[in-house]
Amino acid sequence: MSDEELLELAPIAFVGIDDETERRQIVDALMTVVDPEIGMDIINLGLVYEIHKEENRLRVVMTLTAIGCPLAGTIVSDVKHAVLPLGYADAEVEIVYSPPWDRHRLSRVAKMALGMY
Repeated sequence: MSDEELLELAPIAFVGIDDETERRQIVDALMTVVDPEIGMDIINLGLVYEIHKEENRLRVVMTLTAIGCPLAGTIVSDVKHAVLPLGYADAEVEIVYSPPWDRHRLSRVAKMALGMY
């Protein structure tokens, strides 16, 4: 998957990660993390805004589809468990609500699956 394909799938800002293969591996790992309420992965839902690599640590900046999501802790834990096997020493997940998530962040795959395309 090229950088252009990654950006088309989900507009994620990568900071400190220049290697296309590493970016793809991270995105592939995060595609295994499913929002349990919607049944779709967090990449196709457009929930991931930024991914930072500092030394051998990863920080994922993401949002949720709703403030006060009762499963936020589960999603955060799932994100960490998805990326740590890639060889990072640590992973942090930062939940933000600005900018707020909206349907425009959905990938084409998500729009079709959710009947919005």
